[in-house]
Amino acid sequence: MKPKVYIDGQSGTTGLQIWERLEGREDIQLLRIDDEKRHDDEERKKFLNAADVAFLCLPDDGARQAVALVENPNTCIIDASTAHRTAPGWVYGYPELSEEQRAAIKGAKRIANPGCHATGLISSAAPLVRMGILPSDYPLTCFSLTGYSGGGKQMIAEYEAEDSDGLLASERIYGLNQNHKHLPEMERICGLTHPPIFVPVVGDFYKGMATTIMLQRDLLTRKLSGRELRDALASYYAEQKFVSVAPYGGDGPVLFAAMLAGTNQLKLEVAGNDEQITVTALFDNLGKGASGAAVQNMNLVLGFDEGAGLE
Repeated sequence: MKPKVYIDGQSGTTGLQIWERLEGREDIQLLRIDDEKRHDDEERKKFLNAADVAFLCLPDDGARQAVALVENPNTCIIDASTAHRTAPGWVYGYPELSEEQRAAIKGAKRIANPGCHATGLISSAAPLVRMGILPSDYPLTCFSLTGYSGGGKQMIAEYEAEDSDGLLASERIYGLNQNHKHLPEMERICGLTHPPIFVPVVGDFYKGMATTIMLQRDLLTRKLSGRELRDALASYYAEQKFVSVAPYGGDGPVLFAAMLAGTNQLKLEVAGNDEQITVTALFDNLGKGASGAAVQNMNLVLGFDEGAGLE
């Protein structure tokens, strides 16, 4: 019998992306609520409890409400919102963090899908902390450039309107109060003693992401060169299906945020000189940064090949 999968919030950007990745698959039964009943709590409750895996693609409060509707102990919830990323009893859905993390995801009934900016920072910083290269109290700074689809339907409409504000053709820097919603998961999952200084930026392109951390060699616990740091990351991510590390210096002299758009791949590019090192995560904010990661986590829970529907 095929496992049943339901998307609560199927009309949002992430929900639509998950649907597109799943609708052609023959190894699952994809449940779909009638459009006119998608705000009917009793109808939603039926679908949520009938599912083997339920994706929550909702605002934070809506996600918390949806969890309260689930009474079936066998329903696995994968929450794409911010609501449960640091909540007790929830497993963080970045399997590449460690084999223990992957095993925890496989056995979990409550999985918090990572944030897009957080995925970029965690992919580089968390391994460096775990390997004893980056001290947990490092004064970490991060610059993260994303396509406008990361802002959801309202931002997409704003950028694609015929009469859109001309300023949108230039980069939009936000989160100026250093209170971005991804900061708690960045700090916790990386094992940092305080949050990084984080500068999120939206560019005038649909999807793609480039998240960069900047490191001073003299402040590292292990005073590695850029090349040595790159090799340590490559060893950490050896044999991973969706995370890889480019040769030292990068694949080319420049990086573009949309280089991996349309894929579930994340590639780390390490560059710099003997004293200053940058690590940039390139990926798709709608892929490994959202819906692709959610489907990857579903595959693990259901015992499918991790890359099913994503390659």
